[in-house]
Amino acid sequence: MSKFEKKIAVITGAASGIGLAIAHYLAKRGAVIAGVDLVPNIAEIMNQLPGSGHRGIVANLVQDGAAETVVHEVEEKLGTPHILVNSAGVVFLAPAEELTAEDWNKTISVNLTASFFMAQAVGRSMLKAGYGRIINMASQASVIGLDQHVAYCASKAGIVGMTHTLSLEWAARGVTVNAVSPTVVETPLGKKAWAGEKGEKARAEIPVGRFAQPEEIAAMVGYLASDDAAMVTGTNMVIDGGFTTV
Repeated sequence: MSKFEKKIAVITGAASGIGLAIAHYLAKRGAVIAGVDLVPNIAEIMNQLPGSGHRGIVANLVQDGAAETVVHEVEEKLGTPHILVNSAGVVFLAPAEELTAEDWNKTISVNLTASFFMAQAVGRSMLKAGYGRIINMASQASVIGLDQHVAYCASKAGIVGMTHTLSLEWAARGVTVNAVSPTVVETPLGKKAWAGEKGEKARAEIPVGRFAQPEEIAAMVGYLASDDAAMVTGTNMVIDGGFTTV
């Protein structure tokens, strides 16, 4: 039997990048995936995952009530979710004195507020069942400052604070809550954003000398989502090749 056989995993931002890598990792090991994304072909993307029974849900998670609607559909069509991975996110770069109110608000809304309401909505279902694994995608930006990343850093630090509190409140009722904080990850978007001299300079600052691979992030999420990690909650697992220790 696969490690996640018959487990239902809700993954936001599942259409591409880290979210898709996590969806593939869990599906390959037996999970049924409910992938949530803005893209209209999310169902088609989920149907290409290993296994069967996956579901794609088109949702804008910053809208009022969106999280509850998503969870209702998951419960109705698949059953009580066992795993939630909050992977949807955005980044807008600008010097702090130039960042617009619109970009600040979008960043906080997508990265932090939507993640909280998904955790709240799924958490209610998990608490009733007495079991759950919630993994929130943060970033190395949650623990250090990055140039022109003021809104992003604030949102990811908020993710870690949220994770600490939820883990404290829900641990005794069978629900673990953890965060994962990668460095730059070589998704298609990551490769494009960090191409050329900028990327070479950034790699040179990482002790292991490279960026992370999506599969490495998925493996960490897989561990935290598994029964092997039943004693792990409230952590922020940093995957950055030693960058934040320098």
